[in-house]
Amino acid sequence: MSYRIAVRALCEFAAKRGDLDLRFTPSPSAQEGIAGHQLVGERRGERYEREIALSGAYRHLEVRGRADGYDPDANRLEEIKTHRGDLSRQPANQRALHWAQAKVYGHLLCTERGLDQLTVTLVYFDIVSQRETPLSERCSAEALRAEFDAHCQAFLAWAQQELAHRRRRDRALQALRFPYAGFREGQRPLAESVYKAIHTRRWLMLQAPTGIGKTLGTLFPMLKAMPGEPLDKIFFLTARNTGQRLALDALRTLGVGQRHCETPEPDHLEPDDSRSGDSRLGDVQAVPLRVLTLTSRDKSCEHPDKACHGESCPLAAGFYDRLPAARKAAVERGWLDRAALRETALAHEICPYYLGQEMARWADVVIGDVNYWFDFHAMLYALSQQQQWRVGLLVDEAHNLVERGRGMYSAKLDHAAFRRLKPTLPAPLKRPFSRVASAWRALADDSESDYRVLETLPGKLIGALQQAVSQVVEYQSEQPVALDSELQRFAFDAQHFCRVADVFGDHSICDVTRQSPRGRQRNAGARVTLRNVVPAPFLTPRFAAAHGGTLFSATLAPEAYYRDLLGVPDDAPWMSLASPFRDSQLEVRIAARLSTRYADRESSLTPLADRIAARFHARRGNYLAFFSSFAYLERVADRLAERHPEVPIWRQASRMDDEAREAFLGRFEANGEGVGFAVLGGIFGEGIDLPGDRLIGAFVATLGLPQVNSVNEQMRARLQALYGHGYDYAYFFPGMQKVVQAAGRVIRSGTDEGVIHLLDDRFAKRETQALLPAWWPKPITD
Repeated sequence: MSYRIAVRALCEFAAKRGDLDLRFTPSPSAQEGIAGHQLVGERRGERYEREIALSGAYRHLEVRGRADGYDPDANRLEEIKTHRGDLSRQPANQRALHWAQAKVYGHLLCTERGLDQLTVTLVYFDIVSQRETPLSERCSAEALRAEFDAHCQAFLAWAQQELAHRRRRDRALQALRFPYAGFREGQRPLAESVYKAIHTRRWLMLQAPTGIGKTLGTLFPMLKAMPGEPLDKIFFLTARNTGQRLALDALRTLGVGQRHCETPEPDHLEPDDSRSGDSRLGDVQAVPLRVLTLTSRDKSCEHPDKACHGESCPLAAGFYDRLPAARKAAVERGWLDRAALRETALAHEICPYYLGQEMARWADVVIGDVNYWFDFHAMLYALSQQQQWRVGLLVDEAHNLVERGRGMYSAKLDHAAFRRLKPTLPAPLKRPFSRVASAWRALADDSESDYRVLETLPGKLIGALQQAVSQVVEYQSEQPVALDSELQRFAFDAQHFCRVADVFGDHSICDVTRQSPRGRQRNAGARVTLRNVVPAPFLTPRFAAAHGGTLFSATLAPEAYYRDLLGVPDDAPWMSLASPFRDSQLEVRIAARLSTRYADRESSLTPLADRIAARFHARRGNYLAFFSSFAYLERVADRLAERHPEVPIWRQASRMDDEAREAFLGRFEANGEGVGFAVLGGIFGEGIDLPGDRLIGAFVATLGLPQVNSVNEQMRARLQALYGHGYDYAYFFPGMQKVVQAAGRVIRSGTDEGVIHLLDDRFAKRETQALLPAWWPKPITD
């Protein structure tokens, strides 16, 4: 059995030394890099060869990659690197890494073509000036082989360890058994569908209701498929932190991370994946899987006031010198949740965030946010492409991917933030930022209304931003800039804006919103937004890059809506599983003579307060009441407190930290009494679990429709033009998805009983009830 490794990965493992140094950034986008490589190739002669696939072996190590170009007339191999800014400020360790890659490609080419010598050239291409800086070295085939052998020898012990680990892992997964005596109702077809999808290298759209055991039921078959496909990695992607916790709990249930046969039942599993009434097998064996949880940089950074290089941050100094020992310790630990990863990193005095990035290469199961695969800067996607991994994906709560996808491929520049930044700019940056200010001001001055959609992109502003970003890069290479500084944030925002502009199309809208009162045009500011409406064109290639996977959620209907907006492959089946719950567990009531439309809000306050109080007195216990906005929530809560002060209430605030969220949920005690007021679609509208009598009912006082405003009307018009369902796609379906998610908090296990009050006359309409879960009983209207 040989161990395959990409040239880049080999060199990054064996040739990187010294500090972590991110000053020579931001790097060109993927599109800019591709365009730069193409332009360099077009400048060469007719016989110039591009993208040459090469491979070679050292003992049981197989090294593969693609050399950028070879000129047979000059006998010159070229490794092309695109960049921005002054090349003289490039860190020495980055240059050394590039030379290592070029020379490995040189050896592979010499071996394949029987060359006894070769000119190896690094070609640095500045994407702004479009100038090339070539650095050449004449090398003998013998010298290139010696360098290749040295890198391989440095990696060989690690490769042997990895091969041994993979054999142990695959044997354990082949023997893996389901950790309970039987599957829960509906869980077996769920598991079989996930297994079939990955086995046939397809995607599956799976609507699986709460209570079926989705997390365990998707992870188990994916792990069972891992040895046979074979899969290099499984990525479990979530849109909320609660999903990450549930994935870790499910893996523990399967024996991952355990060193003994006894596997205690987690005491905080959601009922969806627990087995309160099922018999647990007593001989669950430890499974030698490496599990990694990825955390965002802003949450992982130990020194947010310092820049990411050795002269500023102590955890960046000597990072690559200390990385081998930290990597070894992390591999031995195996279970790397956020706390374990941080503990390991700090024990070796390196950055936890970048240790996590490194360990993604060596983990078997990686748990992280959906942006790690789907957004512009997706680290897991980029690594998978570079390393040619076979990856299986599980995307939890996939209904969130529509809005999350839109956010990934949208960009906004806020003039208010720019104004705050301008007085603090260092002297070298004042001129390029003045050009940005002029272009921005002209854009605002051209606006006759507070909101308008541009027919074409603001070219002058984009050009000025590109020049300003280049100047910021040069400045950063000499001056430390804190991660959370205004300048750093604006530079990232500007770069992202330019990248989104590069791929702008009919899937998006460019709009300008004035940020000053009418009549003050001279001092007007403008927020410029590139607003993605349909993320499908960007998500489709990411689906194709995986070996296969499953999108799963309790609310993944209507099917056509998610197919259109997500760009799921045409051959991906859509499947909806029956609920394990009985309709006798739930009572659904519709207030057919009550309107919560915006125009009727004032008149709805007293009826809503009285109805909530009446239900509370009819059956005392814990309830959740959902409203369309914080303002509406506060007014109804105030009216309830005024008219029925005996009813205990607590309220969601607009900004709640982790402690405040836990305090809100902590009020839902067993045998407790009261009403928690929350915003529909917010943090308490999905992903929370209050089983038993911790929650016995919910009030939903709105259809959850997005606000009718200029932006949403433009989105409606664009969706109507593309799909012919503008109102449904922009308002109705997203709103009802929030309603069903919120109402789904009530019944979470087979023994739960409760009531859902749908408080608006529109819930009585046939088209609205068609989007309610099929297992719900026929609503009672009153």
